[in-house]
Amino acid sequence: MASEQAPIDVAGAAAAAAATGDEPFLGLLDVALLAVLIGGAAFYFLRSRKKEEEPVRSYSIQPTTVSTTTATDNSFIKKLKTSGRSLVVFYGSQTGTGEEFAGRLAKEGIRYRLKGMVADPEECDMEELLQLKDIDNSLAVFCLATYGEGDPTDNAMEFYEWITNGDVDLTGLNYAVFGLGNKTYEHYNKVAIYVDKRLEELGANRVFELGLGDDDANIEDDFITWKDRFWPAVCDHFGIEGSGEEVLIRQYRLLEQPDVLPDRIYTGEIARLHSMQNQRPPFDAKNPFLAPIRVNRELHKGGGRSCMHIELNIEGSKMRYDAGDHVAMYPINDKSLVEKLGQLCNADLDTVFSLINTDTDSSKKHPFPCPTTYRTALTHYLEITAIPRTHILKELAEYCTDEADKEFLRSMASLAPEGKEKYQSWIQNACRNVVHILEDIKSCKPPLDHVCELLPRLQPRYYSISSSAKLYPTDVHVTAVLVEYKTPTGRINKGVATTYLKNKQPAAGEEVKVPVFIRKSQFRLPTKPETPIIMVGPGTGLAPFRGFIQERQYLRDEGKTVGQSVLYFGCRKSTEDYIYESELTEWVNKGTLTLKTAFSRDQEKKVYVQHLLEQDADLIWDIIGEKKGHFYICGDAKNMAVDVRNILTKILSTKGNMSEADAVQYLKKMEAQKRYSADVWS
Repeated sequence: MASEQAPIDVAGAAAAAAATGDEPFLGLLDVALLAVLIGGAAFYFLRSRKKEEEPVRSYSIQPTTVSTTTATDNSFIKKLKTSGRSLVVFYGSQTGTGEEFAGRLAKEGIRYRLKGMVADPEECDMEELLQLKDIDNSLAVFCLATYGEGDPTDNAMEFYEWITNGDVDLTGLNYAVFGLGNKTYEHYNKVAIYVDKRLEELGANRVFELGLGDDDANIEDDFITWKDRFWPAVCDHFGIEGSGEEVLIRQYRLLEQPDVLPDRIYTGEIARLHSMQNQRPPFDAKNPFLAPIRVNRELHKGGGRSCMHIELNIEGSKMRYDAGDHVAMYPINDKSLVEKLGQLCNADLDTVFSLINTDTDSSKKHPFPCPTTYRTALTHYLEITAIPRTHILKELAEYCTDEADKEFLRSMASLAPEGKEKYQSWIQNACRNVVHILEDIKSCKPPLDHVCELLPRLQPRYYSISSSAKLYPTDVHVTAVLVEYKTPTGRINKGVATTYLKNKQPAAGEEVKVPVFIRKSQFRLPTKPETPIIMVGPGTGLAPFRGFIQERQYLRDEGKTVGQSVLYFGCRKSTEDYIYESELTEWVNKGTLTLKTAFSRDQEKKVYVQHLLEQDADLIWDIIGEKKGHFYICGDAKNMAVDVRNILTKILSTKGNMSEADAVQYLKKMEAQKRYSADVWS
């Protein structure tokens, strides 16, 4: 109030002087200026005092921001030079495995006198690869996953396009590539194979042969076998020697922060602090939309299994989707598992902490949003139900007080054939996660902060949208089977996302929400509605086709001409897991759908959709060969999709009078024309 009173008092004195007729010491203008000066001084004094009273916060406890890099720090060359490094490991990762492998390689470089750094190509100026040769003993390694139908991952897309379309001279660049793929997919490791070949074409020098990891088998084994030969080749190339035994080094240091204000603590946000409370578009992987669940109902009529139909309300989100797109959802881990892990590590789950990268040059300052609590980290940020990779076992071994336990964990992390067999049987076949390992190896008591450093990030789960935006512009429908199974150790393992969804039941007067975003897909209906289509979707593979048929029915109701729509659907029993039966029957009755069903266990001899396709060779050739229709597959990649593709090749060969080689080529041409599309998973 002093700043408001001072001018009044001074102005009052001037007025009194004028009233008595005396010449004032100061003129009126002088008085006004003096009033402003006194007022400003008083305001500044009070404001300064207020500032001094506020607690000073250390930079180390400030939460991470949405972007870890700025326009001025995307130079990886500058970082390499200023920190005395010569190894850079780029990753193209959709689920986090590629990034994890890149981190392990960069960390191991220290053993071979190659100080390394991990880099996200999306955050780097990749044209700087031309300058890497100016650094002595420099090496670029690329850990690249193939995603979807032979596509690069989102974060590697620009780099992939740059080397594909550009014609730069990369002479002098030393490189190596490790690919992450899955043999059940048609385009196995396509991205890594292409990048390895293309870099050589552009003049770069391949230091070691291309490595290919198969996630359908044992990608961990593929990786460690490759890098065990990679490092000696690198040493030989640069004329350097390894330092012998591997030294386990922590990548992050622990900072416990009991004094952080509650509103500065992350509680499950993906990037921006308070983004779940203060929602604002655009919504994407780093900023998901909290979508209310309108409906969550059971689709199965019996049989002991569960399949959910879920309707998410996206009104007001400005998110748009087309039939065939995916909705991604961020799940949370089971609370009882989180509690159990805290107990096994003797930790207080409500401790506020940050993990801070010991590499000050890294753009990744924390492994997940910090500061947070152990409870939040284990619930929202870490994949605690994943099968741990061998490097995790190696680090856990150091916390065993029993030498036999220590040796057991170390042996499973080794390259020895017997160690690999132990890992396969005791970890993979037994489906043991980190909680199970600590339960069964009782002398292993790691600090929880180190466990948090070792575990991979909890990834969003993707579902084919089972609705059409033509009918439901503000709703997204999901069709999901509850994952739950008994392991060889007698434990019950549950799917993270489907268990989370099963418990999200909307109640009267209470909104239940889940964080989601839309991911665009190439799985699309023909642009011309009159084009005929064949859809093969057993089980929940029906999901995107429900959206397709809804859309075609909508177009027919609008008076449009719509081509023939043939659906091959299969399940176990018509009385148990025949999902959306009434809807499919209605579309058949309206003349929109031709339905072919296979109920594998309704008769003695099992019948699958593959058998129906073989029987319908004439129909399929008529639609695909004669009428240039579209063919779609959705569902299991490992068996069903492979069988269907083989059957289709055979039909093209016999009915189209082609050789097998020509039939294969015809199918590839269909893929290029987007007339053959697959949305499959393994």
